Amino acid sequence: MAQLITTPNLSSPDDIYERLVRLHDGLSEAESLKVWSRLVLTLVNHIGDAEVIGEAIAVSRPAGDPKAGRQASDDAPAVGGAV
Repeated sequence: MAQLITTPNLSSPDDIYERLVRLHDGLSEAESLKVWSRLVLTLVNHIGDAEVIGEAIAVSRPAGDPKAGRQASDDAPAVGGAV
């Protein structure tokens, strides 16, 4: 069984972060949301493991959110230093 990697795992996190920010250049808020959705769905498809995707969803919710499935004191991990 695969497990979600929550420790830094990118060789160049600053470059990735910059590309993510530039992805939205010139887009309206609605267009940006569509781009984010496409990116997330593309990455979810690439991962392809429902358990790993479920773990990522759980750690992505804000602390204290009753739907988060984790303790309010838990902090979401910093992934690659860009988050």
